[in-house]
Amino acid sequence: MARVVLGVSGGIAAYKAVEVLRLLTEAGHSVRVIPTRSALKFVGAATFEALSGEPVTAEVFDDVPEVPHVRLGQTADLVVVAPATADLLARAAAGRANDLLTGTLLTARCPVVYAPAMHTEMWEHPATVANVALLRSRGAIVLDPDVGPLAKGDVGPGRLPAPEAIVSAALAALAGASRGADLAGRRVVVSAGGTREYLDPVRFLGNRSSGRQGYALARTAAARGAEVTLVAANVSLPDPAGVKVVRVVSAEDLRGAVVEAAADADCVVMAAAVADFRPASRSASKVKKTEADPEPVALVRNPDVLAELAAAKRPGQVVVGFAAETDDALAHGREKLARKGCDLLVVNEVGEGIAFEVDDNAAVVLGGDGSETEIPHGSKDALAHAVWDLVAERL
Repeated sequence: MARVVLGVSGGIAAYKAVEVLRLLTEAGHSVRVIPTRSALKFVGAATFEALSGEPVTAEVFDDVPEVPHVRLGQTADLVVVAPATADLLARAAAGRANDLLTGTLLTARCPVVYAPAMHTEMWEHPATVANVALLRSRGAIVLDPDVGPLAKGDVGPGRLPAPEAIVSAALAALAGASRGADLAGRRVVVSAGGTREYLDPVRFLGNRSSGRQGYALARTAAARGAEVTLVAANVSLPDPAGVKVVRVVSAEDLRGAVVEAAADADCVVMAAAVADFRPASRSASKVKKTEADPEPVALVRNPDVLAELAAAKRPGQVVVGFAAETDDALAHGREKLARKGCDLLVVNEVGEGIAFEVDDNAAVVLGGDGSETEIPHGSKDALAHAVWDLVAERL
C-alpha cells in the first residue's frame, strides 16, 4: 500500500477528483487529500474525508505540531494533482509555498503527476507552456489535457483527462519509482496499435489490436526515466505523459517512422500488430456492390519491419518483438525468434477476450540467448515492467 497525496486545485473540474480518489483507494492505496482554498468552494472537505478516511485541510496552520507542509511531502510515495489549474502550475514551477499543497509539492521527493484543466487560451498561453516545460524538465509528469467541452460552452484542449487515465498514469509512475530510474538517459522506441491496409477510401484490412500493451510499454518506460518515442497505428487512447507520439496508418508508414526513430535508439520494442500483406492495388473510389461475385483481392507482402530492425541493429542496441499466436504459441514463437533474429520475443496467446482489447495480458519472453521468462497473468503495465526489466539487463 502506497501513501498517496491527492492535491486538488480550484477549477470546475475539481468534482472529478472525487472519482480519482475513489479509484486510488480501490487500488489499495492510502490517500490524503490536500485541496486549495478555492477547491473547497467546489467540493466540500466532508466529501474527501468520507471517501479517504483522512482529515482534509488547506491550511498550513492546522495541526501545527505535525508540521504538515513538510511531513506530508516527506512521507508520500506519490503526489497527484487533479485538477492542476494554470495558477497551481505557475506556483509549482516558481517554487511558491503559500498554502499546504504547494508546500507539500516542495518537500515531496517522490513522483509527482499533474493533470491540468483550464480553458484553451490559458493552456496555450506562453507562460503556461513555459511552466509545463519547466516542471517536466525537473522530472514531474504533466499530462496533456483532453480536447472537449469546457465551461461556458467552449470546446478545445484544456479538459481534465479522464479519472481512469489519471490514475493509470499515476500508478505507472508509482511502479516505475519502485524500480528506480534504471532507463534514465536511454532512448527507446515503441510501436503500438494495428496497421490498416486500405482497399478503397472506406474499407481496409486490419486487426483487433487496441494499442493498450504498446501504450503501457511507452508509459512505463517514461516512468523509469527513458526518452520515449511511441509510433501509434490507429490508436484511440490518451497520449502517455512525457512521450513523443508519431501517428501512422499503414505498415509502410509504420516502417518509415520506426526505422527513422530507431537510428539513435538504445532499444526498439515492436508491440504493434503489423499487417503481413496489403492489397496489390487501391481503388480511388468506393468499390460498389454488384450482383456479380466480387473479384478476388490480390495481396502483396509488406516489409518485415522487425527482421529489418534486427538485421540492422547496432552493437549494444536491444530489439524486442511480439508474437501474437492462437495455438502452439511457444513453438511458433521459437521459430519466429530464430527467423527474425531479435534479442527478445514476447509471445502471447490471443483470441476472444484474450490479450486484444482488454486490460490484462500474460506472456512468455523468449531470449536470443536461449532464456525463457514467464510473465504471469496481470495488468498490461505489469507485463510492460517485466519486459523492461529484461531489457535493462541487456542494455
